[in-house]
Amino acid sequence: MLRALLLENVHPVAAQNLRDAGIEVVERSGALDENELIESLADVQILGIRSKTQVTRKVVENAPGLLAVGTFSIGTNQIDLAAAAAHGVAVFNAPYSNTRSVVELALAEIIALTRRLTVRDKALHDGVWDKTAEGAHEVRGRTLGIIGYGNIGSQLSVLAENLGMRVVFYDAAEKLALGNAHRVETLDELLAVADAVTIHVDGRPGNAGLFGADLFDRMKPGAIFLNLSRGFVVDVAALREHILSGHLSGAAVDVFPTEPKKRGDGFASELRGLDNVILTPHVGGSTEEAQEAIGEFVSKKVRDYVQTGSTTLSVNLPNLQLEHTGVGRIMLLHRNVPGVLAAVNQVFADHGANIEAQMLATRGDLGYVVTDISDVTQRGASVKLQEMASTVRLRIRDAFERPEFPPGPAAG
Repeated sequence: MLRALLLENVHPVAAQNLRDAGIEVVERSGALDENELIESLADVQILGIRSKTQVTRKVVENAPGLLAVGTFSIGTNQIDLAAAAAHGVAVFNAPYSNTRSVVELALAEIIALTRRLTVRDKALHDGVWDKTAEGAHEVRGRTLGIIGYGNIGSQLSVLAENLGMRVVFYDAAEKLALGNAHRVETLDELLAVADAVTIHVDGRPGNAGLFGADLFDRMKPGAIFLNLSRGFVVDVAALREHILSGHLSGAAVDVFPTEPKKRGDGFASELRGLDNVILTPHVGGSTEEAQEAIGEFVSKKVRDYVQTGSTTLSVNLPNLQLEHTGVGRIMLLHRNVPGVLAAVNQVFADHGANIEAQMLATRGDLGYVVTDISDVTQRGASVKLQEMASTVRLRIRDAFERPEFPPGPAAG
């Protein structure tokens, strides 16, 4: 029986989907460090994580039985994708499932900060009736600057316009502007006009330290700032100084450079205790609706991969999906070098195998060929395929009844 390890409170629907597929599931509430994870993966083929657990090259190299990693989140920067691919480990994420939840939180925080609701709330909790319009504004007519116009940024753009905001956005890639949003060519253009600046970039290393003191200096006096993307994108000390100086009127931060491993752990930040600053514990996508959708989506992608070899929407392997024919299936991940497909089919021919269906896809240094075969007159084809110098990982499924996973990989 295949075994899955799910960490960090993945939604129960994920475990149920895997169990329904005949997979044994072990669940643990918190994240694991590198050594703990290696030890826990000794007899595990499927790993499910969220944002805290780091799947490093060392982890991958010490988990030869690992077939797939499902990250129940948008980001994959916590996984060494190249190492996973080189060892035949498929990685799946949820690029769309929590988009709405993040967008709604951003809108709520934009309104709360612009109205200074945090300050009014604190005063009343302290027993002070501080009724005033000072510093409070409508969001209608104000300009929202969005840095990163992907799934989240573009949907935020549409809903912010529905509230009457003017939207400008900056993205390093060419993106189609939705509604009346205006694309600017430089960050300076955006910062000069935006009353609210919100970051929605991905976790690629090049985004580290993207927003520092120099960019805070260029923001409009009295503007607000939001980061619901990645903690390492923003210089937190610089943000603190610009709040204390009054240059910025407020901020909302959901992600931090260093975050606790699990619920209930202590939290320290230079931003604690500042007026009109909203701090949330990385909950942008943490609604019950989003977590259920993520659990459903990722668990089914992982299930399909281990059962049928489908790599559709894998973030690190060539993408393909071959329709079932009901016969035996050979799934070969290999180095993307000339002649592999011809060599594979020659092995099948030498062993009297009739090819019922076949599909090949490539991605960078890797190729992936899935073949359905029948009428095998000689045994030993799998041994020949495993011995090929180009083979990274070979898996076999007999007539879609019982999955068998010969030892691999043969790559480093």
